[in-house]
Amino acid sequence: MKQVLSPDIRNVVEAIHYRPAISLILPFEPKMNAKSELVQRLKFAMDKVDREVRQNYHADLADLVIQKLKKIVKNLNFNTFKKSIAIYVSPVFEKVLYLDIPMREKIVVDDSFKIRDLLYAKKEFHRYLVLILSGKWSKVYLGDYSSFVKVKSNVPDHIAAFTHDIPERVTNSSDPSEQKEILLNRFLRHTDDGLRFVLQAYPLPIFVMGTSKILGHFEAITKNEKSIAGYINGNFEEASEKELSKALQPYVLDWKKVKAADLTHQIERAADMGKLATGMKHVWKMASQHRGRLLVVDEKFAFAAEQGESEEIIHAAEEPYNKFSYIKDAVDTVIEKVLEYGGDVEFVEDGTLKDYNRIALIQYY
Repeated sequence: MKQVLSPDIRNVVEAIHYRPAISLILPFEPKMNAKSELVQRLKFAMDKVDREVRQNYHADLADLVIQKLKKIVKNLNFNTFKKSIAIYVSPVFEKVLYLDIPMREKIVVDDSFKIRDLLYAKKEFHRYLVLILSGKWSKVYLGDYSSFVKVKSNVPDHIAAFTHDIPERVTNSSDPSEQKEILLNRFLRHTDDGLRFVLQAYPLPIFVMGTSKILGHFEAITKNEKSIAGYINGNFEEASEKELSKALQPYVLDWKKVKAADLTHQIERAADMGKLATGMKHVWKMASQHRGRLLVVDEKFAFAAEQGESEEIIHAAEEPYNKFSYIKDAVDTVIEKVLEYGGDVEFVEDGTLKDYNRIALIQYY
């Protein structure tokens, strides 16, 4: 847990004459990139910081923070499997975060550290799942801007695998349409069961594509309705990736809307499974126990708090504040906790989480 600063250190951090506070956020992935390339990228970023700090601060102060930054960069861990780094440096503070989420380069020289700057630098990926249904088979793809990758499932993806499971009374029936109907529903139920496991591995919005008849059957039996972002009517049995992408375009055009709906559905699913913490105090407790997979926050939400009797407990701050236990914004601290232990964070439009006390933490299943 991040320790609460003593009053003396807190006064130093917040004092004007102890600026600047440098936040340096960069893509990293040393296991995927040559070290020489990363070193060069770090050098360019360092040069930018150096110029900005020397333009706006006294030479002695600039020298101090630049030297601290150089020392941190020199000692970075190039053996990590993490995707990004966030470096924070001021005259009295320094910290490095190795992050599991991809980030864009962002440099902030300000009067304080804002963990939200880190989130605003996060790369936005339009990633979704596509389930294609026909009367005989099903396929699941992982889609993004430019490609579709087939996702393997442990469930048979062809209707022929279920012909032996039809009850004898049905196979003896003289009505072949009844046989086909029962066989199709059995196949779709197994497909839906397999989809549940895919969604656990890839918690993404999913689009279901097929003819109106197949979609009608699937919509009636699916238990994954809270993950489905849309149904797309058409015959896609022989469709190429280019044709699939074209059919999906109207549905992914307003990605912000798709993403907001999906986050709401993820919260609802987590609540159904007993894996959701809501409200600042409960979220703080679960994040302190390293249980956070995804933190969702109203974008303007802040919460002044005081440390409680243990690391996992906070209370709403009340004036006069206790300088020894005061936390200026517990939301920022929770964001750091979740990121530091491999979770992710998303901001939503203010008011979206009004039914969840403005903050929700989805825990690992």
